Amino acid sequence: MYIPTANRKTICKALFKDGVLVAKKDYNAPRHPEIDVPNLEVIKAMQSLTSRGYVKTLFSWQYYYYTLTDEGIEYLREYLNIPQEVVPATFKKSARTAAPRFGGRPERDGFRRGNDDYRRDNDKADGASGDFRPEFRGGIGRGRAQQQ
Repeated sequence: MYIPTANRKTICKALFKDGVLVAKKDYNAPRHPEIDVPNLEVIKAMQSLTSRGYVKTLFSWQYYYYTLTDEGIEYLREYLNIPQEVVPATFKKSARTAAPRFGGRPERDGFRRGNDDYRRDNDKADGASGDFRPEFRGGIGRGRAQQQ
């Protein structure tokens, strides 16, 4: 499909800026929502870059998700005359705030003060006495009653 050079460069600039591009599978859409280019031209330009191995394509829920590969970065740098220092936004390291590690939660008063508060006194023997012998007579809602 013939895509005007100005539109092709606009698509490539948008792809290089973010490193990713999303396009809805709507061939009749007059314009792409983010780029001022017809949606069909965006899909076909990305299809061309995918066939050359410069872009990876993922299709889910009627949307195309395009991600730039390392070869694609080199190709677009050459095609758009972009210097080596400039990288797509997905390749930039973001400064993260250090999250507290395990045990970073403040102490809570009143819930677990100690193990002794919620346990019983250990002086008393727990459970039934030693001479307790349970007797099961069968039946009582569990299958047929036994014949005696």
